Amino acid sequence: MEYQTQCKEIRCPIQFVLEIVGSKWAILILRELFSGSRRTHEFLDALPGISTKTLTARLRELESYGLVDRKVFPEVPPRVEYSLTAKGLEIQPLMMSLKQLGEQWLEQESCNCPMDPNVLVGSESVSVSESVSV
Repeated sequence: MEYQTQCKEIRCPIQFVLEIVGSKWAILILRELFSGSRRTHEFLDALPGISTKTLTARLRELESYGLVDRKVFPEVPPRVEYSLTAKGLEIQPLMMSLKQLGEQWLEQESCNCPMDPNVLVGSESVSVSESVSV
């Protein structure tokens, strides 16, 4: 019996999500935002190896998909902060699954990523059950 997928005829939801968060650095940028708002230099400090150009491109992509909000403060020099949107928070269960699988495969303790069932984003606590209906 030959395996055939119906994903040729309809849009595959897995492929769709990977188009959004599958580019290099996107997941790690989102991981950082689960701790709260971030500025460019904070991303660069937390993600060794990412260039400013790549970071800017990924942040713009995530913003265009509605996962990240960009706030420009009217100051000199300009201050820009990035944060997760409500849609961005919906990725928390996926991030939790990735963290748990990584811990299992690495056979080590957690690295203290900001991914837990009750994550603090900004000043409000958001639980998985509140942010995503399953």
